[in-house]
Amino acid sequence: MSFDFDLFVIGGGSGGIATARRAAEYGAKVGLAEFDRLGGTCVNRGCIPKKLMVYTSHFPSILEESQGYGWSPVKSTLDWSKMVKSINGEVDRLNGIYQKMLDKSNVRVYRTYGRLLGPHTVEVGDTEVTADKILIAVGGRPIKPDIPGKEYLVTSNAMFELPKKPKRVVIWGGGYIGVEFACIMHGLGSDVIQIIRRDKILKGFDEDLRSAIQESMLEHGIRILNNCSISGVKKTNQGLTVSLEGDSNNDMVLTDAIGLAATGRIPNLDNLGLENTGVEVQNGIIIVDKYSQTAEPNIYAVGDCTDRINLTPVAIGEGRAFADAKFGGKSCTMSYENIPSAVFSTPEAATVGLTEAQAKKQYGESTIKVYRSKFRPMYYVLSGKEEKTFMKLVVHKESDRVLGAHMVGDHAAEIIQGVAIAVKMGATKADFDTTIGIHPSSAEEFVTMR
Repeated sequence: MSFDFDLFVIGGGSGGIATARRAAEYGAKVGLAEFDRLGGTCVNRGCIPKKLMVYTSHFPSILEESQGYGWSPVKSTLDWSKMVKSINGEVDRLNGIYQKMLDKSNVRVYRTYGRLLGPHTVEVGDTEVTADKILIAVGGRPIKPDIPGKEYLVTSNAMFELPKKPKRVVIWGGGYIGVEFACIMHGLGSDVIQIIRRDKILKGFDEDLRSAIQESMLEHGIRILNNCSISGVKKTNQGLTVSLEGDSNNDMVLTDAIGLAATGRIPNLDNLGLENTGVEVQNGIIIVDKYSQTAEPNIYAVGDCTDRINLTPVAIGEGRAFADAKFGGKSCTMSYENIPSAVFSTPEAATVGLTEAQAKKQYGESTIKVYRSKFRPMYYVLSGKEEKTFMKLVVHKESDRVLGAHMVGDHAAEIIQGVAIAVKMGATKADFDTTIGIHPSSAEEFVTMR
């Protein structure tokens, strides 16, 4: 049977585009459907615009800290509309780059929805195309909890479209999205209240890392309400009335308030036509094997819609591994061990490998040795600020192998990215100890901990 395409990709996010281009490099005829902007969540409503807002939020502190070095005080104000325009301009530029890359790879792009009509057929707009293999890379979307007044809450998508800086912000959720936006909005000058269901933010991260970030956020002036949740929201002439349940059972009236629900995301499977195929879905997630293959043999899926590890580089890695195997003749699968990640909070955090708790559970508590270091970086000495950096190594005693590395502090992501190479290669604590440090730097602490 002949097909219109060797591969048809539904979804033009990072994973879908990377897969399409890699398959095309091997000579495959590739089509791709995307109804929205190219680049997906990361480029348009996630990693990129959020990181640019993180940078923006740091400038007030930088101007203040410069005075300790002899610079005169600077009175500066944020032009909110200019910030939004600049960030949107960069997003537009990246969209153009993605389109050029796909054009250069001879990938045919359909700027419309792709809907499955069968195992080999996709409806794109008012036409139908066939493909030998189909890749689903539709990503995910934020959702709001089903509570009274949820229509007055916004999701993370709306944070990039606010017409002006809010005076007060309520953020519901203790995951990395909630934490990052709490720090961003505080840095931009808003009063921030963060509401979390547990006693600590960032469930799943190392306990020491969680504590270090939360303590610093509190010291900076972010108010965190632990062990409680929002039961309802009402709009009044004064703003939003947010009703809480849990440890805090008082209503709060928030004037000029933005309520951000950062309580979860789900795969973007609506109207995808999966019912016309044998693709298996459980709890809203596409089920795939280690080759990213679904229950329908010629249909594959990568990225957030499979809910494995929901990170942009992971989706890209999954897609390229699929293309290498199916179109490049290579035998490869995606490895999920020792994937580094970061939280762009203030202070920043980054991690790779096992947490202390995970290592003790996997290897036994008596076999694990933990190295910690907490110090004030040189940068803050002259400014007089008591900002601290925290670093941690989790080591297996018997093999001396470094199982995990964790950091909270300036440039944590940049530093852990390099450390991740060593951890991925199986470096030992002795390897770290015999590495000469770069002095003076915070990074050298990773090779001097005893």
